[in-house]
Amino acid sequence: MSDFRISRRAIDPAAELGALEDAGSGAVVSFCGRVRNHNEGRAVTRLEYECYEALAVTEGARVIAEARESFGASRVRCVHRTGDLAIGEAAVWVGAAAAHRSAAFEAARYVIDQVKKRVPIWKREHYPEGPAEWINAAPSEAS
Repeated sequence: MSDFRISRRAIDPAAELGALEDAGSGAVVSFCGRVRNHNEGRAVTRLEYECYEALAVTEGARVIAEARESFGASRVRCVHRTGDLAIGEAAVWVGAAAAHRSAAFEAARYVIDQVKKRVPIWKREHYPEGPAEWINAAPSEAS
C-alpha cells in the first residue's frame, strides 16, 4: 500500500496509525481533518471532493518523500477522501513517526500544508440554501 493514497471509503485513523509502527520512533503524530458544519459564516450540509487521481498520487508521494528527507521522519503517510462526505467524516488523515516529537510534528504539518497547496484535490461545499460552491479551487499563494 502506498504511503499517499486517495480513497472513496471512510478513513480509519486507528488502522492508519498501525502502519506507522517503528521501534526506532519515540514519537508518532497524527492529524485528522474532518468535515465541519460551517465555513466563513455559512452553514455547510456536506462536502464533495474530486481529484485528478494519477497526478494526486504522484504529487502526494513526492510530498511524503520530502517530509521524510527534510525532517528525518522514519514513516509518513497520508490518505485523502474523494466523493460525498457528511458532517463529521474524516476528509484527510496524516501521520508521521520519528525519533523525536519535533520531527514528527514538523513532518505531519509539512504534509498537510503541501497536500492542500500542491495536490490536485478540489472541494465543493453544499449549503442548506443556495447553490453549492467549489472552495479554494484556484492555486493559492498562502502557506
